[in-house]
Amino acid sequence: MNRLFIDFHTFVAYNTYLMANTITYNEHTLAIGDTIAVDYKIKEANNKERIQQFEGVLIKIRGASEPTRMITVRKISKSGIGVERIIPLHSPFIASIKVTKKSEFRKARAYFIRDLSLKKTRQKLYTTKKRK
Repeated sequence: MNRLFIDFHTFVAYNTYLMANTITYNEHTLAIGDTIAVDYKIKEANNKERIQQFEGVLIKIRGASEPTRMITVRKISKSGIGVERIIPLHSPFIASIKVTKKSEFRKARAYFIRDLSLKKTRQKLYTTKKRK
Protein backbone atom coordinates (compact mmCIF):
# COMPACT_ATOMS: atom_id res chain seq x y z
CA MET A 1 0.00 0.00 0.00
CA ASN A 2 1.46 3.35 -1.01
CA ARG A 3 1.18 6.12 1.54
CA LEU A 4 1.71 9.73 0.71
CA PHE A 5 3.91 11.48 3.24
CA ILE A 6 3.07 15.16 3.84
CA ASP A 7 4.82 17.29 6.42
CA PHE A 8 2.77 19.18 8.99
CA HIS A 9 3.07 22.65 7.39
CA THR A 10 1.97 21.38 3.99
CA PHE A 11 -1.01 19.64 5.62
CA VAL A 12 -2.02 22.80 7.51
CA ALA A 13 -1.71 24.92 4.36
CA TYR A 14 -3.74 22.39 2.35
CA ASN A 15 -6.38 22.06 5.07
CA THR A 16 -6.66 25.85 5.34
CA TYR A 17 -7.11 26.01 1.58
CA LEU A 18 -10.00 23.55 1.75
CA MET A 19 -11.65 25.03 4.84
CA ALA A 20 -11.66 28.67 3.93
CA ASN A 21 -13.26 30.23 6.98
CA THR A 22 -11.04 33.35 6.79
CA ILE A 23 -9.82 35.41 3.87
CA THR A 24 -7.88 38.63 3.50
CA TYR A 25 -9.36 41.45 1.45
CA ASN A 26 -7.48 44.79 1.20
CA GLU A 27 -5.64 44.21 4.49
CA HIS A 28 -8.90 43.29 6.28
CA THR A 29 -9.30 39.77 7.61
CA LEU A 30 -12.84 38.54 6.99
CA ALA A 31 -13.97 35.47 8.95
CA ILE A 32 -17.17 33.47 9.01
CA GLY A 33 -19.55 34.92 11.60
CA ASP A 34 -18.15 38.47 11.47
CA THR A 35 -20.53 41.35 10.91
CA ILE A 36 -19.33 43.25 7.87
CA ALA A 37 -20.45 46.37 6.02
CA VAL A 38 -20.12 46.28 2.24
CA ASP A 39 -20.31 49.60 0.37
CA TYR A 40 -21.64 48.72 -3.09
CA LYS A 41 -21.73 51.12 -6.05
CA ILE A 42 -25.10 51.25 -7.83
CA LYS A 43 -25.60 52.89 -11.19
CA GLU A 44 -28.86 54.75 -11.63
CA ALA A 45 -30.47 56.60 -14.53
CA ASN A 46 -28.69 59.53 -16.22
CA ASN A 47 -25.24 58.08 -15.41
CA LYS A 48 -25.67 58.78 -11.70
CA GLU A 49 -23.88 56.57 -9.22
CA ARG A 50 -24.54 56.13 -5.53
CA ILE A 51 -23.13 53.93 -2.79
CA GLN A 52 -25.43 51.57 -0.91
CA GLN A 53 -24.31 49.94 2.32
CA PHE A 54 -25.22 46.31 3.04
CA GLU A 55 -24.41 45.27 6.60
CA GLY A 56 -24.84 41.71 7.77
CA VAL A 57 -23.25 38.49 8.96
CA LEU A 58 -20.75 36.71 6.73
CA ILE A 59 -22.08 33.15 6.37
CA LYS A 60 -20.10 31.70 3.47
CA ILE A 61 -16.82 32.14 1.59
CA ARG A 62 -16.62 30.49 -1.81
CA GLY A 63 -13.97 30.22 -4.52
CA ALA A 64 -10.47 28.78 -4.66
CA SER A 65 -8.68 31.61 -6.45
CA GLU A 66 -8.83 35.38 -6.14
CA PRO A 67 -10.87 36.11 -9.33
CA THR A 68 -13.54 33.54 -8.43
CA ARG A 69 -13.84 34.36 -4.72
CA MET A 70 -17.37 35.22 -3.50
CA ILE A 71 -18.89 35.85 -0.10
CA THR A 72 -22.47 35.49 1.11
CA VAL A 73 -23.72 38.09 3.58
CA ARG A 74 -27.04 37.78 5.45
CA LYS A 75 -28.92 40.51 7.23
CA ILE A 76 -32.32 40.79 8.89
CA SER A 77 -34.34 43.67 7.45
CA LYS A 78 -36.41 46.03 9.60
CA SER A 79 -39.55 44.06 8.79
CA GLY A 80 -37.94 40.86 10.10
CA ILE A 81 -37.26 39.25 6.72
CA GLY A 82 -33.84 37.69 6.14
CA VAL A 83 -31.98 38.98 3.07
CA GLU A 84 -28.88 37.30 1.64
CA ARG A 85 -26.57 38.80 -0.93
CA ILE A 86 -23.83 37.00 -2.85
CA ILE A 87 -20.97 39.42 -3.49
CA PRO A 88 -18.06 38.65 -5.84
CA LEU A 89 -14.90 40.10 -4.28
CA HIS A 90 -13.33 40.81 -7.67
CA SER A 91 -16.23 43.09 -8.67
CA PRO A 92 -15.51 46.71 -9.68
CA PHE A 93 -18.74 47.74 -7.92
CA ILE A 94 -17.38 47.16 -4.40
CA ALA A 95 -16.30 50.47 -2.88
CA SER A 96 -15.12 49.06 0.45
CA ILE A 97 -15.61 46.27 2.97
CA LYS A 98 -15.29 46.93 6.70
CA VAL A 99 -15.50 44.56 9.65
CA THR A 100 -17.84 46.09 12.21
CA LYS A 101 -17.89 43.23 14.74
CA LYS A 102 -15.59 40.21 15.14
CA SER A 103 -16.91 36.77 16.04
CA GLU A 104 -15.38 33.76 17.77
CA PHE A 105 -17.17 31.36 15.39
CA ARG A 106 -14.91 28.53 14.15
CA LYS A 107 -16.88 26.61 11.50
CA ALA A 108 -16.51 26.90 7.71
CA ARG A 109 -20.18 27.77 7.06
CA ALA A 110 -22.82 29.48 9.19
CA TYR A 111 -25.98 28.20 7.53
CA PHE A 112 -27.64 27.55 10.88
CA ILE A 113 -28.36 31.28 11.34
CA ARG A 114 -30.94 31.10 8.56
CA ASP A 115 -33.36 29.52 11.02
CA LEU A 116 -32.61 31.88 13.93
CA SER A 117 -33.99 35.25 14.91
CA LEU A 118 -31.73 38.29 15.21
CA LYS A 119 -31.47 37.97 18.99
CA LYS A 120 -30.61 34.25 18.86
CA THR A 121 -28.03 34.91 16.13
CA ARG A 122 -26.28 37.49 18.30
CA GLN A 123 -26.29 35.07 21.25
CA LYS A 124 -24.77 32.24 19.19
CA LEU A 125 -22.09 34.26 17.39
CA TYR A 126 -20.94 36.96 19.78
CA THR A 127 -21.22 35.67 23.34
CA THR A 128 -18.27 33.91 24.85
CA LYS A 129 -18.98 30.68 26.63
CA LYS A 130 -17.72 30.29 30.19
CA ARG A 131 -15.45 27.32 30.68
CA LYS A 132 -15.55 25.35 33.90
